[in-house]
Amino acid sequence: MAKESMKAREVKRKKLVEKYAEKRAQLKADGDYEGLSKLPRNASPVRLHNRCGLTGRPKGYMRQFGISRITFRQMASSGLIPGIKKASW
Repeated sequence: MAKESMKAREVKRKKLVEKYAEKRAQLKADGDYEGLSKLPRNASPVRLHNRCGLTGRPKGYMRQFGISRITFRQMASSGLIPGIKKASW
């Protein structure tokens, strides 16, 4: 499990990105790079990092489900993800 502070920091970044998205797009369209540099650093979408929605694990993230591979395997094995079952042939 990731530290709660790391999860909170990521949520805070996500909110900042959403808040400044329109302003960033407008400044980029105008070519005003000086104005872009005055925005907060965490307002840049590049600084976001995908994390597991349940555990906060930053690696092994599956975009389609929004969780890490480990959590995905546990949930799939217990039948908590509809339409997913372990392959056998």
